[in-house]
Amino acid sequence: MRELLGGDPGELLDLDDYWADFDQRFWKTGPPGFWKLERQQSFKEPHDESWQAFTQGRWEESLRILNARRPEFEDYYRRITGSEFATRRVRVVQEPLTPYLQWELHVLRLRHEYGGLTRVIDSARATDVETDGPLPEIYTLGTDVMYEAVYDADGVLEAARRWRNPAIVTRCQQLIESLYHDGEPLDDYFTRAVAPLEPPRLD
Repeated sequence: MRELLGGDPGELLDLDDYWADFDQRFWKTGPPGFWKLERQQSFKEPHDESWQAFTQGRWEESLRILNARRPEFEDYYRRITGSEFATRRVRVVQEPLTPYLQWELHVLRLRHEYGGLTRVIDSARATDVETDGPLPEIYTLGTDVMYEAVYDADGVLEAARRWRNPAIVTRCQQLIESLYHDGEPLDDYFTRAVAPLEPPRLD
C-alpha cells in the first residue's frame, strides 16, 4: 500500500484544520466520487450517542437511537445526490466480529440503505495487499485530495493526513475501487452474518 504514496508522507492536520478542510472540499467532490477504506476492527466514537449507549451495555437503546437518525441519513444522502457525486466504502471485517464492528455495521447498514453504498471484504483479502503493514484508513474526494484518519492508542480520531497529488490520489482510489468490486454488498453480508447475532458482550 505504502508504495502507492511514492514516499510522500502527506501533510499532518490537527482536527480543527482537518474538519474545516474536509467540509470545504467534500461537497465539491467530482468524479470518481468519494471512496473510503476502513480496516481497523475497533474504534471509539465518544461523541456519538448511539455508541455511548452501546458501550454502556444498552444495546436495544443504542439501536433505537440509531434508527431515529433515519431522517438525518436520508437528508444527507439526498444532498450528496444533488451535488452530483456518489459515496462508496469498503469495510474490512475479521470474524468473529468485534463488539465495535457489530455496532458499526448497523450504522453502515442505514447509510447503505440511503445511498452510502458499502461492500465488505474479509480480512484475508486485505492481507493480499498488505505487503508493508495493515491498510490505512483512507478516503479520496475525486482526484483532488485524499485523507488518512489518524487515531490515538484508544482508537479515537486525533488528526488526519492529507495528500493533494492527483497521481497519488488516483492510485489509492483505484485500489479502494478494486477491493470494492471484490466485496460482498453490505445488505447481503448483514443479513447473513450480523442480523443473527446476539447483542455484543463487552468485557
